[in-house]
Amino acid sequence: MANKVNTIGVLTSGGDSPGMNATIRAVVRTAIANGRKVKGILRGYSGLLAEEIIDLDSMSVSDIISRGGTILYTARCAEFRTVAGQKKGAEICRKHGIDGLVVIGGDGSFQGARKLAGLGINTVALPGTIDLDIACTEYTIGFDTAINTAMEAIDKLRDTSASHERCSIVEVMGRNAGYIALYCGIASGAEDILITERYDHNEETILNIIKAKRSLGKTHHIIVNAEGIGDSQGLAKRIEEATGIETRATIIGHIQRGGSPTCKDRVYASIMGAKAVDLLCEGKSNRVVGYRNGQFTDFDIQEALSMTKDIDQYMYDCSKKLSR
Repeated sequence: MANKVNTIGVLTSGGDSPGMNATIRAVVRTAIANGRKVKGILRGYSGLLAEEIIDLDSMSVSDIISRGGTILYTARCAEFRTVAGQKKGAEICRKHGIDGLVVIGGDGSFQGARKLAGLGINTVALPGTIDLDIACTEYTIGFDTAINTAMEAIDKLRDTSASHERCSIVEVMGRNAGYIALYCGIASGAEDILITERYDHNEETILNIIKAKRSLGKTHHIIVNAEGIGDSQGLAKRIEEATGIETRATIIGHIQRGGSPTCKDRVYASIMGAKAVDLLCEGKSNRVVGYRNGQFTDFDIQEALSMTKDIDQYMYDCSKKLSR
């Protein structure tokens, strides 16, 4: 049986994502509204083990909802993957009176949250990742901002590609998940979208499409390439050698992690943060907050981690038809 929670800790772990600050704000203010104290843990699990713990009140999170990144900073922590590190983390929570913890991050962060829950610290995890690669939820904090950032960059690249009549390969983030590439590829009208879940590495197909488009009078070409495939510079060189068409590769990179979050990321992140606190106040632990079928809901962390996720086939098929 989970213990009653009086003091709630909050940390951000792994890669940062726009909307994390909105989540922190919601956690702090919902906890205070429910009569609980709040402590911020700096630099994720690494900061927990180093006891970088501060008191938070309503004013501590004033004017942060529109800011990208995370005011609590974030880091990865190899020590926390060990049993000794996890036990140390639980003891530090008890030392500082933290009997409930909100963890904002990806699946690696969820693993740490599950371990702390098993050691008696009531824990709720929130999906903070731009990759949209957490299977239990249709929304992850930061994804909407990331795809809008990538889309705007691709729109700008199309302008210059059209001016120079060249082919542009745009590499977007997403680790081994192709959601960013698929969404912003459709949104920007890309002529080709390469995602890890479906790409067969048949470059001849890409070359034939480029040549066919040229024969029809298309003077420029945009290929959105997912990070998990990579080798954008090499692909650009091979395309130029095979077609004679000037080809450039652009890796958008970490600007997709930054920037002021969109309205959706601010609102959904806020509701998720509030729900995490409500679950802790209800005495629940070892939970992940998700969004499914239009509802904010929660799952057992182990159940969430065991779920698998794939690209929507109909959406992918549509992307192919629309690009031709």
